[in-house]
Amino acid sequence: MQISLNSTVFGIAMLLTAMMGFAVQRGATCTVAAVDELVGQRRCTRMLAMLEASLWVAGGLLIASTLHLTMRMPSGFAVSWMIVAGGVLLGLGAYVNKACVFGAIARLSNGEWSYLATPLGFFAGCVILQGLPIPHQRMSSSSPVFEMAHWTVWLFVAFMLARSAGALWQTRLNPAHWLTAERWTPAAATVVIGIAFVLLLILLGGSWAYTDVLAELSMGKSDNISWRLLLLLALYAGALLGGYTAGHWRAIRPDGLQLLRCFLGGLLMGMGSLLIPGSNDGLVLLGMPLLYAHAWLAFLTMCVTIAMAMKLSPP
Repeated sequence: MQISLNSTVFGIAMLLTAMMGFAVQRGATCTVAAVDELVGQRRCTRMLAMLEASLWVAGGLLIASTLHLTMRMPSGFAVSWMIVAGGVLLGLGAYVNKACVFGAIARLSNGEWSYLATPLGFFAGCVILQGLPIPHQRMSSSSPVFEMAHWTVWLFVAFMLARSAGALWQTRLNPAHWLTAERWTPAAATVVIGIAFVLLLILLGGSWAYTDVLAELSMGKSDNISWRLLLLLALYAGALLGGYTAGHWRAIRPDGLQLLRCFLGGLLMGMGSLLIPGSNDGLVLLGMPLLYAHAWLAFLTMCVTIAMAMKLSPP
């Protein structure tokens, strides 16, 4: 989709992307943190919040389809060993990095400069696999979400209204509390991320994920790269604003070991994202909401890999 950089649509898209970054920081959204909570505390608050984000996106897509809003959706891929291998690499990379691609944004927005190496490593990982033949078998059928009966859209609408009403009640009907609160609940953060992502899909006519930008840059693609890079900057700007206004900004000068860890973690995640294809932001916000089997398998493999690495690592 061709978008004028001076258009109102693009301005709204920049704002929505910044909101996503703000929510990522305030909710400390991260798959590694979610698995750590599950393994260490036997609690699944963060994991359920991430799954709820997928549910909100699925509902939003179904509503958009009912309203006949056209969007370019990615196809699913056949389940294969590459999907599992990609999930393992994503999990190992997130564990080494101590944050997934979402978590890296949150950590960077708090002033941990070592996480600047994560997107560089991700880009390098994509470059490494560019020359290798990776035969992804696309599925010919459309997403099951768009084949649901029309009455199911009302179930999603009822769920969204109920959750929104509950959130407003918890903040004493004061939505401004979400902007001033030092920390958001994981559910509140992922809901904002999910809603903003669906609105971006509608405005842009297709998906946008910051890892996709890095992957396309590694392939030398230049289509729409200008506004896609600006959205990437808006994502980081929103996260930095969230960290600064919450009082979490503490500039931490990185050392060589930290930079190496973040670079290697990003490298592994970049390689894994090409094998799937898609990193965990794309899996949670698009592949899983579309009910693609390969996305659910990749995310499950990623989480199991992180959990196993935590269990096997020395105390």
